Amino acid sequence: MNMRKLLVAGIALLVLLGAFSHWNHRKVHPAPGVLAPDAPVQVNLDDGPRLQHGDVTLATRAHFDITARVLSRKDYSWGADAELIPLDLALGWGRMSDSDVLAKIDISQSGRFYYWHVGEFPIPRREIERSSANMHMIPADAGVKRQLEQVREGQVVHIEGFLVDASRADGWHWRTSMTRDDTGAGACELIYVEQVNVAAP
Repeated sequence: MNMRKLLVAGIALLVLLGAFSHWNHRKVHPAPGVLAPDAPVQVNLDDGPRLQHGDVTLATRAHFDITARVLSRKDYSWGADAELIPLDLALGWGRMSDSDVLAKIDISQSGRFYYWHVGEFPIPRREIERSSANMHMIPADAGVKRQLEQVREGQVVHIEGFLVDASRADGWHWRTSMTRDDTGAGACELIYVEQVNVAAP
């Protein structure tokens, strides 16, 4: 096979993979109503165990248990950060899991951040801020990673694991948020995911 045919075949394969990924991650459209009424449950640890993930040390800060609606997902495939954290999930609970409310909020993710915009507030600003968050997912193993790869926008997910601070011997570090009240840089949760289950919306 000559170079031109190889190039065409490679492009066709990329298009097919892109189409499959788009279909696999297609959005779910649940009916109106609060799907995940409860706030995340967090139990802080005074001296939690340290976990090793390749060359990254994870200091466990709290046990974390959340059931929330997936507002958006963003996958990362390049760089050392992507190896540790292959995807982010923007999650919402309380009225931020209600389709009627979310229809009035534009949501996006980029550069490890979650953004929202409204023309007119369907619920108070502070409720949006306290009932949604961008969370960085660190799969505990290959099985958890495969489960996270199947998560779709609009689904309700139950995630259990630990909030962690990540560090390397060269001085690199990444700290988790420990509260749902913060916003902006540093407000994202860094979750070592041990279990993930998807519920039908």
